[in-house]
Amino acid sequence: MTDAFYRSGGRQRLSFSRMGETLDEFRYHEDPVMTEILTESIYDHPKYYDLVFGADCAAEVKFIQSCGKQWMDRHPKKLFEPACGTGRLLNALAKKGFEVAGLDLNPKAVAFCNARFKRHGFPESVFVADMADFRTKETYDLAFNTINSFRHLATEQSARAHLQCLGKTIRKGGLYLLGIHLTPTDVTPSETESWSARRGHLSINTHMWTNDRNTKTRIERFGIRFDVHRPSGSIRIEDELVLRSYTPKQIDRLIASAGCWQTVATYDFGYDIDEPIEVDSATEDVIYVLKRTA
Repeated sequence: MTDAFYRSGGRQRLSFSRMGETLDEFRYHEDPVMTEILTESIYDHPKYYDLVFGADCAAEVKFIQSCGKQWMDRHPKKLFEPACGTGRLLNALAKKGFEVAGLDLNPKAVAFCNARFKRHGFPESVFVADMADFRTKETYDLAFNTINSFRHLATEQSARAHLQCLGKTIRKGGLYLLGIHLTPTDVTPSETESWSARRGHLSINTHMWTNDRNTKTRIERFGIRFDVHRPSGSIRIEDELVLRSYTPKQIDRLIASAGCWQTVATYDFGYDIDEPIEVDSATEDVIYVLKRTA
């Protein structure tokens, strides 16, 4: 969910060529002394995760609304987010009057999301489930997964199952907005990036780097680090993300194989509804606007 690996919403990408560092130098770049270093899943720290990936959601919210107006026969009222994490987008959309629901595999993220819903007077509508194997009791108008979480599905079978589950969740004529970081075939992929986020006295510097790319298995491994600074002290959280890779042709084949979606438009992570893009062999950041067909 950032410039190269998750999304680019307004942050500046830092490649190691621009930073003047080797990949190892980037990886071991030090913030001020940490009082504690934790090797844990970033998803088990929803408060920090929400700040790191929720600081610039306004453009995404506007884009989701605009897609509903631009590409649907009637404006959406019911929205669904698979792999919703802490529900940063769901919460913002609920405040705009939408009926929202979602799922995530991590119970801590789901609890964080539902607690925020409760504080704001919204139904606790997010549940724990596998995004490749779930059912909902009702159908929705539009679904979205904008920050690359889809790539956590490690096999073609699970990725296809995800699209087919959503095919049963979204009504005919509805949309799925799928954000994904593609592997370009004509240019060198991005390897590193850093960004910062602050809320009150809490600030977090985030660093990501490539550990391994295997083109045969289509598995990519990325290191990620949160350097968390609080008045009570600083901690570091280190994790590794394992993601499935896709070239433009591979994602096109997958979408077609699901049998229930048609790509009607593609955009970059600038989220400008008036500027669709053509995906080619150099494209990295893409949002596929998929329409439910059958």
